[in-house]
Amino acid sequence: MTWTTNDIPDLSGRLAIVTGATGGLGLETAIVLAGKGAEVVLAARNPDKGAEAERLIRSRHPNAAVRFDLLDLASLASVQAFAERHLATGLPIDILIDNAGVMALPTRQTTVDGFEMQFGTNYLSHFALVGRLLPLMTAAKARVVQLSSVAHRSGHIRLDDLNYQTHYSPWPVYQQSKLAMLMFAVELQRRSDAHGWRLTSVAAHPGFARTDLIANGHAGKPSLFARGARLLEAVLSHSAADGALPILMAATLPNPTPGGYYGPTGFQEMKGPPGVAVIKRQAKDADVARRLWSESERLTGVTYG
Repeated sequence: MTWTTNDIPDLSGRLAIVTGATGGLGLETAIVLAGKGAEVVLAARNPDKGAEAERLIRSRHPNAAVRFDLLDLASLASVQAFAERHLATGLPIDILIDNAGVMALPTRQTTVDGFEMQFGTNYLSHFALVGRLLPLMTAAKARVVQLSSVAHRSGHIRLDDLNYQTHYSPWPVYQQSKLAMLMFAVELQRRSDAHGWRLTSVAAHPGFARTDLIANGHAGKPSLFARGARLLEAVLSHSAADGALPILMAATLPNPTPGGYYGPTGFQEMKGPPGVAVIKRQAKDADVARRLWSESERLTGVTYG
C-alpha cells in the first residue's frame, strides 16, 4: 500500500521547525505540515522569501499557524541566536527537520566561521542547532529528521581534513556532507537511547527531486554535472512535492524505525513512492560516527552533555 499525505495524522498542537523552508523541498514540507494543523516555523536566511512562503502557505491553508524566523546556517552566531529565541519561549519542539543545504559549489567557499561551505551549512550548523535546541526537544519527545541523499553512497568522512582545506572537489565534498547527515541521525539515536533524551532520530532523502539546488549550487554555470543532471531529469526525477514525501513520512510516521532512513522506493531510489531506504555500510561505522561527533563538538563549540 502506498503511503501518501492522507496518512499523516492531525498535528494540531504540535510545533514543527523546518530549515530552508522558503523554497523547494522545505517549502513543500512546510505546506503539508501546516495543512495538517502543526504550527510551523520557516527557519531560513531570507526574510523576503520567508514572507512570500508565508503568503503561499496561507493561500492554501487560510488558518495555518506559520511564521518565518531568521536562521543563516552559514553562521554559528545565527544558529545560536535562533536557538536562544526559542529557548526563551520555553515551547517544546515536536518536529525538527534539518532540510536546508547547498550542493556541489564549483569553488571552495567558507562560512562566516571559516568552515567549508557545504560541510558547514549542510552538516555542522545542523549539528549545532540540534544540540542547542535539545532541552526543548527532549521535553516533547521530538522527532528529528536529517536530510541525506543518494550521494551518501559514495561518501567518505575525511576525518583528517573535514573542511577540505586541500584538494577541494565539489562532488566528494557534497557526498561527505550528506553522509555526515545520515551518520548524525544514526548516532543521535544511539546517544538519545544511552542518555534518556527521548528523541526519535531518523533520516530521509528526496531521491532526484526537481528543485533549484543544482542550479544554485553551481551558481548558474553550465557545469558538466549540471548539464548531465538536466538530461536525466525527464526520466529519473520527480517533483519537489513528491521528493518531500519521504521527509514527511520520516517526520510523521507513528512508529518509525529509530535511526531509520526513508526515501523513494523506485529505481535506484531516484523517485517513486516513499518507503524504507538503504543505508550504505560506511554510514553504519560506529567508530567513525563517534569520532565525527567529537570533532563536530570541537568545531562548533556545542556539546550535548
